[in-house]
Amino acid sequence: MYDLNDLPRVEFLRKLKILDTEADPLMDAITHLAKSYFRVPIALVSFVDEDRQWFKSSQGLDASETPRKWAFCDHAIRQDEVMVIPDAQQDERFMSNPLVTGEPHIRFYAGAPIRVEGHALGTVCIIDTTPRHFTGDQLIRLVHMADMVYDILSGLAPA
Repeated sequence: MYDLNDLPRVEFLRKLKILDTEADPLMDAITHLAKSYFRVPIALVSFVDEDRQWFKSSQGLDASETPRKWAFCDHAIRQDEVMVIPDAQQDERFMSNPLVTGEPHIRFYAGAPIRVEGHALGTVCIIDTTPRHFTGDQLIRLVHMADMVYDILSGLAPA
């Protein structure tokens, strides 16, 4: 399952020493803002390593991580643009995903990749339990939130 071409990205993520760290008030402010602005039940800052997606900040979800094989964010980091899934139950990639068929019953997902020095490390993402559409203005605002996380991480980037 693990892609060897992904090794430089995962190594860079590990060098940042952000995985499994305490909550960050600035990232928590971003997810709080995202949840409020987009009016969704769940907003996350997630990072994807070899086997999991780990949540540095989470609003509306009690889990601290999920298996990478279930992670919508794993798909999002492979794209250059924001990944939007209007209805996960209608998307062949996700309709049988345990996060769709069970808790938290994801229907809508939008994730903006967080890129540092060319590496897509994770996403700022929002999740809803009902299908929805995403406007161009909303897309831009989600990218801005991912840029805010980039600004925080830039101070951690290895020399």
